[in-house]
Amino acid sequence: MSWFKVDDRTHSHPKVLRAGNAALGLWVRAGAYAAQHLTEGVIPAVVAQLYGTAPQARKLVAAGMWHAQGHTCPTCPQPPAGDYVMHDYLTYNPTRATVEDDRAKAAERQRRAREKAAEQRNQERNPADSSANRARIDDDSSPENRESLTKKIEFPDDIAGQGGTSQRDGMDPSRSPRPDPSPTTSYGGSNPPTPQGEQAPAAEMFTAWWTRYGRATAQGKTSVRRAIEEALGNGIAPRELWAALDRLGATSKPVTGGTLQFALADIRKTPAAGADVIPLAAGGRRGRVAQAAHLFAAALANTPEENAQ
Repeated sequence: MSWFKVDDRTHSHPKVLRAGNAALGLWVRAGAYAAQHLTEGVIPAVVAQLYGTAPQARKLVAAGMWHAQGHTCPTCPQPPAGDYVMHDYLTYNPTRATVEDDRAKAAERQRRAREKAAEQRNQERNPADSSANRARIDDDSSPENRESLTKKIEFPDDIAGQGGTSQRDGMDPSRSPRPDPSPTTSYGGSNPPTPQGEQAPAAEMFTAWWTRYGRATAQGKTSVRRAIEEALGNGIAPRELWAALDRLGATSKPVTGGTLQFALADIRKTPAAGADVIPLAAGGRRGRVAQAAHLFAAALANTPEENAQ
């Protein structure tokens, strides 16, 4: 934006008093037009006719505030025929070249400021994407460096599933993650872990159970550890407690004082033959439907097997 400068003593200048207020209004409007369009004080005839009247223009020329073509003022240029030029316009206002140069410099400053602001916003949103980090990442992008970085990553031993085998180990990937029927995961078929060194049985038992079943449970470590400690404090034998924990983990049930009591009661009333072995019928273990049919038939026949049941 350009500015048309008016002296603070214009209101009482002899030329202004001679031209009158109406002509002064034309002079101010024409000066603003010259500043906006960078005409260096030249006022086209059409602009003079648009903003004022012919008598007002003649008063400005007679007072020496404007010059028509053929004037004798040594400091003002000659305007085209029919146009006017403002007296000493370039004495108080900049030239066209100066204004255009200032505008170009201002535009360049604004462009650099916008680029700097955009870069700062980008660094605030993506701090890892700075130029220094990009250079460092580019230098370490080789396969050897990536492999070395991978080898440097260490995971804590207490992360679920990292300290021992999980339920999926040794299984067909296409099958669902069901408990392994081996003696180490069967109901009541595994021995409680043996404490190592000065580690308490509760801590060792919790670590072994969490390593095996921690990934599949939504329960927190604190609640499981507290339930194990309370059960041992109540006098439950480690072998029975581990059998109950093993059953709850295999069936994805929470470990609490109540669930441990139910599991222990179920294990204690299960008939056993030999150490940690559940006897099966000669023809194989019956399913639930087969067992129910067999018991119903025995009841109808009032056989001794009914009394045993």
